[in-house]
Amino acid sequence: MFAWLYENIATIIICAILLAAVIAVIVSMVRKKKQGKSTCGCGCADCPMGDFCGNRK
Repeated sequence: MFAWLYENIATIIICAILLAAVIAVIVSMVRKKKQGKSTCGCGCADCPMGDFCGNRK
């Protein structure tokens, strides 16, 4: 088992870093959504999907 871990340590580390990045993005999006901010990076005023995003005023 330790031999397998030793042979694949680079792949395991890269996967862990990518997983952490994906989790950080998801957490950031959830926090912005709870604060009522847009998660797409722009305002809803000129967005064609503005009526459907849940930020209706």
